[in-house]
Amino acid sequence: MLADSPVRKVLHVDMDAFFASVEQRDDPTLRGKPVAVGHGAARGVVAAASYEARTFGVKSALPSVTALRRCPDLVFVRPRFEVYRAVSQQIHAIFADYTDLIQPLSLDEAYLDVTANRRGIATAWLTAKEIRARILAETGLTASAGISYNKFLAKLASDHRKPNGQFAVTPDMGEAWVQTLPVSRFHGVGPVTAAKMQRLGIETGGDLRAKPLDFLQRHFGSSAEWYYAIARGQDHRPVNPDRVRKSSGSETTFRADLTENAAIEAGVLRMVDDVWGWCETRQAFGRTATVKVKYADFRQITRSRSRAEPIASYAELRDVSLELIRSVLPAEKAIRLVGVTVSNFEHAASTVDEPQLFEAASA
Repeated sequence: MLADSPVRKVLHVDMDAFFASVEQRDDPTLRGKPVAVGHGAARGVVAAASYEARTFGVKSALPSVTALRRCPDLVFVRPRFEVYRAVSQQIHAIFADYTDLIQPLSLDEAYLDVTANRRGIATAWLTAKEIRARILAETGLTASAGISYNKFLAKLASDHRKPNGQFAVTPDMGEAWVQTLPVSRFHGVGPVTAAKMQRLGIETGGDLRAKPLDFLQRHFGSSAEWYYAIARGQDHRPVNPDRVRKSSGSETTFRADLTENAAIEAGVLRMVDDVWGWCETRQAFGRTATVKVKYADFRQITRSRSRAEPIASYAELRDVSLELIRSVLPAEKAIRLVGVTVSNFEHAASTVDEPQLFEAASA
């Protein structure tokens, strides 16, 4: 589909309801049922939800009591992060058969640059199709894929045919397609920013494109140039996993600002899982853990702790991250974003050092 174009061929591959799908795969009695990964206790929080559960409005970071109110038949399953990490390693081994340019975003999603076409497949569309077929055959799980000429469009496209589908945004349609979409779907535009845009009359990519750069700079500061570019379908960031990296971090903007301790801690734990999956895969272990908090008014704070020896296990990173977030709880005001970062590596790590931003309840 993008076979003979001189532009890049970028895939965004995203597993479908990853944690919940693993549980349904491993326990046939859960198949077809609404499943939530998490602790169903009174102060528990949903870590992930199956598509059957999502039809009832059950999603990540939702308090367990609310989830059960929405779906009385919801089945809670305790998370098994060691299993999810093992499956993620299987998936990334498949990716490596097609390209060396792999940029993981989390355990269940990654960008791939397949411009070089290592396996001689006719199109990027067919490459994505083959990768998804291999994931299904080797793991028993489905994945969705977006195919485009840059990372921003590929990520948008992967969500367009979920679950178990794929969608391509070609160079001749990219800019026009972006203009049809609500800005709330744009990667990096969280709920608060989307609401601010709507107050300024910006509801779609077309509305955003109509605003001059100086207008965007007045209202959005340093983010203005990014918004100006993506409204035109432009994104020049490379898929480059080989740059020396000084830290590994993951952060999430919640769909709704959080005030409950349990929900905030659950968000931190999801970030711990993402970061530790990267550290374990790369065998890169740092001595400093940092938790980042952004409040609803956009004020931001960080809390860090350094150790004499590298943080060498998931349990260590989990415990120190929980200690750090609990140092600012109960929250003085609602929290819109949390992040976890490991730095001060014992040895230089190899991958691109780029913030990971995504919605807590993404597909």
